[in-house]
Amino acid sequence: MTISYPEFRSDACATSRPMTAVVRPEPAHQPHRPGLYRNLFKRAFDLAAVTLALPLVAPLILGLALAVRRDGGPSFYSQLRVGKGGRHFRMWKLRSMVSDADARMSAYLDANPGARREWDTTQKLRRDPRITGFGAFLRRSSLDELPQLFNVLTGDMSLVGPRPMMLNQQSLYPGKAYFALRPGITGHWQTAGRNATAFEARAKYDTTYEAELSLKTDLHILARTVGVVVRCTGY
Repeated sequence: MTISYPEFRSDACATSRPMTAVVRPEPAHQPHRPGLYRNLFKRAFDLAAVTLALPLVAPLILGLALAVRRDGGPSFYSQLRVGKGGRHFRMWKLRSMVSDADARMSAYLDANPGARREWDTTQKLRRDPRITGFGAFLRRSSLDELPQLFNVLTGDMSLVGPRPMMLNQQSLYPGKAYFALRPGITGHWQTAGRNATAFEARAKYDTTYEAELSLKTDLHILARTVGVVVRCTGY
């Protein structure tokens, strides 16, 4: 099948909605799709790739963790995210933010209406006041996400899939494809203009990926990810 990913920019998306306390019902059961790769070999591919990479990646993670630790805070950061079928899991990253990140973010958004609109639309900030100097490098290079290889080993994530969703973002997500898949360390949205897209556009990326899921698709996205890391165009 031909891989064709359209660019979903924020100006092509629905009007942004601020985060609210609306609680949606649990995600509907996703119909079982046939396919050896999606149902068997994708998981085997993940395990084989991570196992082969660990001897090289583990020392790198250790070195980066020691560098993060230099500011006195913890090296790693974890947060609950929404996984396949709507269940929750704890996702790991190298810490790229200051220790009082939540309080600093709240104060910054309250004082900057423009930043508040950007956050409500994309759930990202181009100028995030929480990010440390070294953390900015980790994010641009996407190296902060290397500890998620552990999440792949435990089966909570895949190498390729939708961007892991925060619990309080679930009410903003208008699609269903996310819940049929394991979240990915990388994915179509993560490597295709993610900073320029509204949060709601993620559902379109996820639907496209879920419909065209194959080994060819995953290899294509992994190859694009290498370019993101080399060019430091992550986050």
